[in-house]
Amino acid sequence: MRSAREHRHPVVFTYVSFKPGGVDGGLFYLKVPALRLFDEGSPWGLPPDELVPEPGDLTVRKQYPSAFFGTPLASTLTALRIDSVVITGVSTSGCVRATAVDALCHGLRPTVVADAVADRDPRPHEAALFDLGAKYADVHDTDEVLDRWATGIRRPGAAR
Repeated sequence: MRSAREHRHPVVFTYVSFKPGGVDGGLFYLKVPALRLFDEGSPWGLPPDELVPEPGDLTVRKQYPSAFFGTPLASTLTALRIDSVVITGVSTSGCVRATAVDALCHGLRPTVVADAVADRDPRPHEAALFDLGAKYADVHDTDEVLDRWATGIRRPGAAR
């Protein structure tokens, strides 16, 4: 995040948050009992200290896997004239994948940072990275993303 800010890229944090009892969570909330940890007021819904937004960062509250579904994220990025997104987080096979697919569907170019995403099991994690890279997103590690920012390369094969 520090590097993104240094390169003047907007930083967006997404948080899962539900009304008590999951009234706004639908089937997703019912199928995934662990989501109850993210009911408003739960200390488990608070981010770790290293993932607290700084002044100027954007935050998006979501109830479903995609950071785009039911949120103002797409229109905010459009207003900022953003054409690509770099995605980190959990879970690779769920929220990361859904966000990358929706980013693509909104006309953005998603990059998933392979060493900055995780899942509950390595099998769906690796399968999701494979599928994302094959169809929906660029998949790079942190060093490659940072190198591209430092050298100004925006697309694979793009001239400097």
